[in-house]
Amino acid sequence: MIPSTILAAVQTTVPPTPTWNLSVAIIMIACNVLAFVIGRFAIQNPGKGPDLPASKPAILGNFGIPELLAVASFGHILGTGVILGLANAGAL
Repeated sequence: MIPSTILAAVQTTVPPTPTWNLSVAIIMIACNVLAFVIGRFAIQNPGKGPDLPASKPAILGNFGIPELLAVASFGHILGTGVILGLANAGAL
């Protein structure tokens, strides 16, 4: 692992990070919805783990806790990449 002091010496400029606002929230929500759509069709063995304690829509019939955690994690990783990419491109 590279010590942070070496990284601080090598990288002279810090890329801009956006503050949390409505456009950032909309992008994060859209990425999470996209991840749910991808997960709905990409998960090969749904419903093998514990079920969600609350009621859910019929389209998420086989979604359990493992699927929810996996899809939400993927959505947040996807959203973070999109937000940072748009911020570095100057579009956000």
